[in-house]
Amino acid sequence: MQSTSSSSFFVGEHLLMQKINAMVRRVATTDATVLITGESGTGKELVARAVHTYSPRASCPFVAVNCAAIPEELLESELFGHVRGAFTGALAARVGMFQLADGGSLFLDEIGEMSVSLQVKLLRVLQDREVRRVGADQPVSVNVRVIAATNKDLAAEVEKGAFREDLFYRLQVIPIHLPPLRARRSDIPLLVQHFLGKLNLKYGRTIELAPETMVYLWEYDWPGNVRELENLVERVIVLSDDDVVVPDELPSYVRSFISEKKLPNPTLSNGELDLQQAVEQFENRLIDEALRHANSNITAAARILKVNRTTLIAKLRRRRSAATLLPREDSGDPQAG
Repeated sequence: MQSTSSSSFFVGEHLLMQKINAMVRRVATTDATVLITGESGTGKELVARAVHTYSPRASCPFVAVNCAAIPEELLESELFGHVRGAFTGALAARVGMFQLADGGSLFLDEIGEMSVSLQVKLLRVLQDREVRRVGADQPVSVNVRVIAATNKDLAAEVEKGAFREDLFYRLQVIPIHLPPLRARRSDIPLLVQHFLGKLNLKYGRTIELAPETMVYLWEYDWPGNVRELENLVERVIVLSDDDVVVPDELPSYVRSFISEKKLPNPTLSNGELDLQQAVEQFENRLIDEALRHANSNITAAARILKVNRTTLIAKLRRRRSAATLLPREDSGDPQAG
């Protein structure tokens, strides 16, 4: 999901993602602890890996631990290690994730699922920069940058007593919040093209989406965010019999989500539908949406739609009352047109 642009780590041109790209660049060179928040599927681990990759620690390990996937009674040993005989089944000593990540970065995903008792021990590690293996007498020094992530509201968890306030503030030295995909819809076409390119190569296909299919993807709210979008693109590539995916090939939950109010509704005349009228309505909706996301900047909207600026202006002028409704034109853009 990394962008091909040298100025961006992620696929997407939305202003929110530009700010996150800038934040990653700025904090990567430091050793500050980072807390990444956002809904499931927004790319929190991708951000964590970017912070590590562009940091002075890049040549050292990046170790990821999903705190929700490991039983509570095993997580302490997983993080800090244990000595032989520390508990039943500990037949040999084991190094924990903190020591495995020494010199590099440790990514603690779903940190909000960690028990309060283990939070106390994690806080001590962050403060003292040393770990004590389960059953050991002496601590071991570690040099690790901690990057944590959660889809929970940790401030609310602190209020409920489910998360330690001192650990919360220790973790969120640098907070980075990832927006849901529905908050940056203008990036959906870019993400779709990225996933089509990657997955067509993987499966040896040449699948494309019909323009009206993209309307459905644009309008859908994507509760699973970017991960859900990638999974859907893979699904249609695997299952499609033709090279162009039409709306009927989308999952029923996507098609049923789009109400008649959201979709253009061409009129039935003498038992016939005007295809040209339907296409123009789809096109106008996409143009309006692109202009809204671009704050009526024509050059930016044309970039979103992947058309020339002059083409977009011509389409706008052909629309009713274009002379008075045409959005502001840009100035000082040497590459416009």
